[in-house]
Amino acid sequence: MAVSSFARVIPSFDCRSDPDFSGSLPPPKAGVRFPGKASSVSHPSQVHGLSSLIFRFPPNFVRQLSIKARRNCSNIGVAQVVAASWSNNHAGPDFTPAANAVDSSAVAPLVENAAFNDETVQIEGFTGVNKYASFLNSDGSVAIHAGERLGRGIVTDAITTPVVNTSAYFFNKTSDLIDFKEKRLASFEYGRYGNPTTVVLEEKISALEGAESTLVMASGMCASTVMLLALVPAGGHIVTTTDCYRKTRIFIETILPKMGITATVIDPADIGALELALNQKKVNLFFTESPTNPFLRCVDIELVSKLCHENGALVCIDGTFATPLNQKALALGADLVLHSATKFLGGHNDVLAGCISGPLELVSVVRNLHHILGGAINPNAAYLIIRGMKTLHLRVQQQNSTALRMAEILEAHPKVKHVYYPGLQSHPEYHIAKKQMTGFGGVVSFEVDGDLLTTAKFVDALRIPYIAPSFGGCESIVDQPAIMSYWDLSQSDRAKYGIMDNLVRFSFGVEDFEDVKADVLQALESI
Repeated sequence: MAVSSFARVIPSFDCRSDPDFSGSLPPPKAGVRFPGKASSVSHPSQVHGLSSLIFRFPPNFVRQLSIKARRNCSNIGVAQVVAASWSNNHAGPDFTPAANAVDSSAVAPLVENAAFNDETVQIEGFTGVNKYASFLNSDGSVAIHAGERLGRGIVTDAITTPVVNTSAYFFNKTSDLIDFKEKRLASFEYGRYGNPTTVVLEEKISALEGAESTLVMASGMCASTVMLLALVPAGGHIVTTTDCYRKTRIFIETILPKMGITATVIDPADIGALELALNQKKVNLFFTESPTNPFLRCVDIELVSKLCHENGALVCIDGTFATPLNQKALALGADLVLHSATKFLGGHNDVLAGCISGPLELVSVVRNLHHILGGAINPNAAYLIIRGMKTLHLRVQQQNSTALRMAEILEAHPKVKHVYYPGLQSHPEYHIAKKQMTGFGGVVSFEVDGDLLTTAKFVDALRIPYIAPSFGGCESIVDQPAIMSYWDLSQSDRAKYGIMDNLVRFSFGVEDFEDVKADVLQALESI
């Protein structure tokens, strides 16, 4: 039964303010900082709040639903009714940029040139991690409950967040639509602009990253490309690093130049080259991964952010390999942090998604372009990531542990020439990783003592990992980059990017360590 078929015979529902988080909050004590938050927000009262209104249906509402409809209420439209009526009567204060962030003048032209203002519920604000700080003290608990435990904007008594499958949202009357257009009423409008299930995921990621706002998209590459197109003007200049995901490099080298956007490519650890680029060019954005793909190089995020901000450039860090549990890029000074949620966040090798988190002012610029270009995540995919994040801390703990122990074993093995892992003292940025990461991730890259065929023989001898082009899931995955990602290039061209025929990238899953260890050692003995 669709909501529209019975809404006419049911009296309108009322709403009440939730006493748990309505009203003002006491000022923070001197020196007190909230865990997990970036320096851009020092107290909950500084952050925009989602509506504190909890909708309560009249007593006869549930009785008027059939048993079948009640069983399937997550998808029959209850959420749509609430979403279309979800008003926010608490206007938050204006966004205050971080003390160490880029000057607001660098962002203002982007906002002014935006095609239209953000019209989703997300633009009305997000309370961030602080609303959970009173009872959730660890990232593990935040990953489970953020965006859900204190209300979701969806009326249901289900523990799990409902999947709202709809392409559009209705308004009861034209005056409501006008109120929405003139920003007196917060609501959803069209599926490409937002979805209640997706908003739950965005809140959860924001809480983990200590971000004011998060935008979730259909894939990690969607997040990267839309971010670059939104924040770098025509004729602009970016700085990136030599080691990075190949498709990102292709976009920077072949697509951005069509808009007159140029790039300086530096070694991840070459601070001098970064300073030179900042001094000689008008750099709009520094964008890199940390750790990088596939050599797991690390960028000193705090130092890079300081240098870029002094020269009016934004900093965006792709933290996919780190996860928000191992590294807080925003707290270290970055303006934005990006993830391929396909990997560790989803964690089950069953969904594609990407996300970008940071201050509302910047994320809104990206969101506006995203609404034009499309690339919206399906609410079912959003639900899969919400579900996957419930076990994020358990998975990452296991993957951190297995990867570090296996990296140490591989480094000592006579049939392994070199190991790339930021948790090893032999890694060139070990001191940086130790400073800015609490764990070193679940991916290890290494070079086998042999040629292309010998390395392929090792890969084929493994029985636990799948040969596949991804990482971060429960199942271990292995690939030979020379074949998996660079097979269309000649051996000499691959070598220009450091991709040797004997390179292996191993993403450790959550299998038992002893099983994985035995499998790897046996495969090495076979070559």
